[in-house]
Amino acid sequence: MLTVDYDQLGANPGDLVLDMGCGAGRHAFETVRRGCRIVALDQNLHELVDVRNTFAAMIEAGELNARVQGQPVSGDALKLPFSNETFDRIICSEVLEHIPDDEIAIKELARVLRPGGSIAVTVPAWAAEKICWRLSDEYHAPKAVGGHVRIYRKSELMSKIRLAGLEPHGWDKAHSLHSPYWWLKCAVGPNNDDHRLVKAYHRFLVWDIVKRPWITQLLDWLLNPLIGKSVVLYATKPPVETTNAT
Repeated sequence: MLTVDYDQLGANPGDLVLDMGCGAGRHAFETVRRGCRIVALDQNLHELVDVRNTFAAMIEAGELNARVQGQPVSGDALKLPFSNETFDRIICSEVLEHIPDDEIAIKELARVLRPGGSIAVTVPAWAAEKICWRLSDEYHAPKAVGGHVRIYRKSELMSKIRLAGLEPHGWDKAHSLHSPYWWLKCAVGPNNDDHRLVKAYHRFLVWDIVKRPWITQLLDWLLNPLIGKSVVLYATKPPVETTNAT
């Protein structure tokens, strides 16, 4: 299940891409499928091991070229272990809402992005997230370890992106069919995965992701402006201006 639109990101074969907060690697895998080089960064070592093993399994199954450059890296979003202007593209999906010092994290992303490069940042949409917070205190921090510490309005996220020296150029909403699932989980307890309604809706989402029937794709597209679960913001780093000596 992808949140980022790679056409809007502008990813091209051969680009070096950072997936910051890669989690289980859903965007990292799609990135290498498209011929890009990927650095999949996360603080969770268990997830990084899974990402590495999945890369190896995909190569063995013939889904990826054996020469694919996919590198899992452990690192801190507040102090990225990379030189300035390292990456052509950056994906930061569903990460910033977990970080108290999000402005520092965004500045770090801007630092390691090359001039002329692009970034896609996704966070939970304000309306869908607000309902989750109203339904359950356990869903968000400080009670939940690693939970969500803020709810973004689009204007706030764009302002922080601009403050870091990046220029927003597009935005979208995604995953409207996932919002009711999270509302249901919050209503019955966010860790109550055995509830029959939660299990039933989860089976529906898995079916939708695997089969991708046209009717649910159309429904998702129609509902995204209203109850999309995620906001996706696309931005670029201005190229360095050069002056001709006279």
